[in-house]
Amino acid sequence: MHAFPFSSSASFRVYSTTEPHNWKIRDLQKGLILVYNGTEMVGEGTGFGVPVLVYSDETYFSGSSKVDVSPNDGSRIVCKEFAMDRVTRNRFRNVTLENRIARRFFTRLADVYQTHPRLRSLTLKDLTGKMTVDTTFREAISRGKVVVTYTMNGPRVGVRADFRGLETKGLQKIFMLNEQGSRFFREYSDSEGAELLDTHIGAWDGISAKWGCLKILKGEFGFRLWRVEDSILRRGREFLDGSLDWVGLDYEVNLGMDVFEYMIEVLEVR
Repeated sequence: MHAFPFSSSASFRVYSTTEPHNWKIRDLQKGLILVYNGTEMVGEGTGFGVPVLVYSDETYFSGSSKVDVSPNDGSRIVCKEFAMDRVTRNRFRNVTLENRIARRFFTRLADVYQTHPRLRSLTLKDLTGKMTVDTTFREAISRGKVVVTYTMNGPRVGVRADFRGLETKGLQKIFMLNEQGSRFFREYSDSEGAELLDTHIGAWDGISAKWGCLKILKGEFGFRLWRVEDSILRRGREFLDGSLDWVGLDYEVNLGMDVFEYMIEVLEVR
C-alpha cells in the first residue's frame, strides 16, 4: 500500500492488491482511494481512475495489476497497469446466467429506472422484488492492459489512461470509473446550479454542466470532475446495505482515443 497525504486530514491511497475487500467487488483492482480523518471513503466504489471494458461477448474488469511510484518535481506519480482479466458471472438463485442475458435484463431495468424519475426513490431490491442476483468475477484470458498514470499535485490529480495495450477486436465501450462510497458522499452539485441528495443523484444520468461535484453532507469535503471532449460524463449512486455502496462520476470514452486524460480536484474546507 502507498499513501500520499496532501493535507493534515486527507490523503490518497493506492494498492497493488485488490484491497480494500469490500462487498461484491472485493476481488477487483481499485484505483486511487480517498482517505479522510483516517477513514477510507471508498465503500464499494472502485476508487478514482479505473477502466472497465465492454466487448461483444463479455464485460471485462481488472483483477491483477502492477504499480510503480516515482517523484517528479514536487508531484508524485503512480503508474498502475491494469490487466483486464476478469469477467462477471451472475447467479439467479442456483441457476448460472450467461452474462449477455443478465446484461440485457439489467439494461432493461436501467432504462426503466432512468425513464421514470418517480422510481428513483426505490432501491434495486424494491424494483426486482424477491429476485436476488449475486455477482461474482472469475478469471478469464486477458484482453490486454490499460496503463493509468496518476499525477498528484496537492489536492489535484491528473489521470492519464493509455488503451494502446488492448485487444481491439470486439471492443464496444470503454469506461473510466471514479467512485467512492455512497454512505459518505451524499450531495451532488454542478456548475449549472443543480443540487441533489442521495437517491435523487440518479442511477446513470448524463451531466451537461461543465463540472460535477460530490460532497459529504456538511459539504466540507468532496471531489469534482470536468466534462472532457469526446467523452460522456455521468453521475450515479447505488446503496443497498451489505451489497451496494458506490457513488461516482464516470466517463464513457470515445473508442477512437488511444489516450484519455482528465483532472480530479479534491475540495476541502479548512
